[in-house]
Parts: sequence; structure tokens; C-alpha cells
Amino acid sequence: MSKKIFSGIKPSGNLHLGNYIGAINQWIDIQNQGNDCIFCIVDLHAITVPQDPKMLKKRTKEITALYLAAGVDPEKSSIFVQSENSDHTVACWILDCYTGMGQLSRMTQYKSKSENVKELASVGLFNYPVLMAADILLYQTDEVPVGDDQVQHIELARDLAEKFNSKYGEVFTLPKPKLLTGGARIMSLQNPENKMSKSDIDQNGTIDLLDDIDSARKKIMTAVTDSDNLVKFDLGNKKAISNLLTIYSCLSGKEVSDIEEEYAGKGYKEFKNDLADVVAEFLKSFQEKYSKVTSDMKYIDEILDKGLSKVKPTSSKTLTNMYDVIGLGR
Repeated sequence: MSKKIFSGIKPSGNLHLGNYIGAINQWIDIQNQGNDCIFCIVDLHAITVPQDPKMLKKRTKEITALYLAAGVDPEKSSIFVQSENSDHTVACWILDCYTGMGQLSRMTQYKSKSENVKELASVGLFNYPVLMAADILLYQTDEVPVGDDQVQHIELARDLAEKFNSKYGEVFTLPKPKLLTGGARIMSLQNPENKMSKSDIDQNGTIDLLDDIDSARKKIMTAVTDSDNLVKFDLGNKKAISNLLTIYSCLSGKEVSDIEEEYAGKGYKEFKNDLADVVAEFLKSFQEKYSKVTSDMKYIDEILDKGLSKVKPTSSKTLTNMYDVIGLGR
């Protein structure tokens, strides 16, 4: 049975291998299973921290092209820019009025992101889980593909939907998190305690999808490991090599156990050399597709316009219902 799926990525920073393996590549499988998928560029979420205006616009188009290069099919899925549908911000305000300060103050991502800036943290950073809830609920979403670090936000969206429905009737579908599998948490190549991140200060920890291939090779070869020189998956004791094995498995299609067997008795240098080849081959193919997509920027605009026209009737219907049940308008 087809399900309504919603997900999105912020156009802040460069998309990297972790974004591809942990999210976008798995979107393609979800899309090709016949689900009704919406893959948004969530630019309103990006401005919770300062952005360069020209770069934000550039990256919005860039991420659209990366979606397409990865295999998001605009004939099967809808791609649009969040800020071009004002229903999101209006629905967010309404949901704000049903959200407790305590609920938001308990959000672990807010606490971690605001820890170093304290009072300088923006209200938007505090409030963005409500905007995320609006993104999801406007489209009567059944499932949201997320890593385990985002489950709390989907639970908030569900809580708000339940609160609204109990007061006004069946306004929203209750969304569920769809936990991404396999490489949902690709870690930094330099600090395997942390996820690979667009905002990582140490650029050697992250392989961007548009990285120069020689640069990507060097990042693999200089990735941290441990001292026992044993290619074995063990998240408890060997996080760094386990992370590299995950990357190898996801990009090559080989099972981790088969890779372990292949490198039994061999050292990290040979393993890294071969992994660097796998990563280089993937990036070369991916970047060729990206170049083809970006050769026609008018096509990208057409995709975004088409996506918005496909999703707008659903969000408008939900927002109109929200207005009606709480008594807004005349």
C-alpha cells in the first residue's frame, strides 16, 4: 500500500557522503516502492543560523540537482523549495500556539546546538522543531525517513497532531518515523564519535559529493583507525574502522561480512587503498550525472515549479481545515 512520505535537507553547507548514504540513497528505494514521496529543500530551516544570501540561493539549486543526480525522479516524487510555499510558516504559527515551552526546551538537538552560544541562540533555532512538524503534518504524511537522532522531532509532530485531533477532530494523519538502515549514521573520518557533518571544522572528516576525487582519496587514506590493523566491524571497540567498512559496504553493495573476509590477514593500508578506489568510482559517476543535470538550469526551475504545483493543493487543503476548526477567517 502506497504511503505519503516527507523528508528534506537544508541548503546550508555542502552535501556529503553521509547525506547520500544515510538519507538520499535510501529515499530512492522508498520512491521506487511506489510511495507518494515529497523531498523538500528546507531553506527556512537553514536560516536558524546566519547564511550568505547569494550562497543560500545557489545551494538551493545545487541541492535540487544533487537530488536528481542521486536518482530522485520528478515523475514519481515531488521536489520543491520550502520557502516558496507560505503554508508552512502559517501552519507553524498555529502549531506554535499549541506547543509548550517545556516540550521545545527538552529537544536534545536544540540543547546541543545552543550550548556554545547560550543567549545568542535564535528563537528560530529553539522553534524549528515546530516548523518541522508543520512541514510533515501539512501533507498528511504517513512516514518520515530519519536517523535515530531525529526521532524526537517526529515524536513532537505526532504529539502535536494528537493534541490537535483530540480537540478538533481528525485534522492530521499521525506520522511515524521510518528509521533509515545501514549507513544511516556515517561518522566523521577524523572523529568517529561524531556524525559526518556539513559544519565540521575539520574538512578532512567529511567527503563532499562534489569533492575533487584526488582530495577524497587523500581523506580516505588519512582517516583515523586504531593500532591493531584488523579489518573487523566492531562498533563498541573499533568505531573508526567500522565506519569505513560501512562506507565500503554501502557504496560497493558488498556485505560487511564479505569485506571482512576479503581483508582477513591484510592491513589497513590495503583496505584503505581499495576503499579509496570505491569512493573515487562512486564520485566520478555521481559527478557526471550532476554535471548533466546542471547543464540546463532552466530544467531545474521547471522541476521545482512542477513540484510546488503538485504539493500545494494538499497543504492548502490542510491549512484551510486548520483555519476552519479553530475559527480563523470570516
